[in-house]
Amino acid sequence: MIEKIDTFSREDTYEYAKSLGEKASAGDIYCLSGDLGVGKTVFAQGFGAGLGISEPMSSPTFTILQEYTEGRLPLYHYDVYRVGDVDEMEETGFYEYAGGEGVTLIEWAELIEDIIPEDAVWITIKKDLERGFDYRTIEVNR
Repeated sequence: MIEKIDTFSREDTYEYAKSLGEKASAGDIYCLSGDLGVGKTVFAQGFGAGLGISEPMSSPTFTILQEYTEGRLPLYHYDVYRVGDVDEMEETGFYEYAGGEGVTLIEWAELIEDIIPEDAVWITIKKDLERGFDYRTIEVNR
């Protein structure tokens, strides 16, 4: 099932992602795709808020993984932009975290698509500057 949502501001994107985080369950895996600057980090921040995470969230581009444990479920936030190959994911504990007790959110997930479980939720964020600087289409494929 594919769901398409249009957002018109950072706040809209954040609130939509927050609503998804509120519905997330242990073991869920969410895969984020989209160009640089499209709003994946804003999405991740909203998603984390939906899980009850209040600490500041940033994209873990250089650390690959950031763990947040203060919410109703742990959040394992990956940014795999700098991962050279899927074998590097084993070093991060990916196979223990993904599908485990928490929720896994992966930015740039298409780069490790070969190891993503089939039941993962894929989210693609696109911007359309012709419709406005903050206009986004978010496509959720369950």
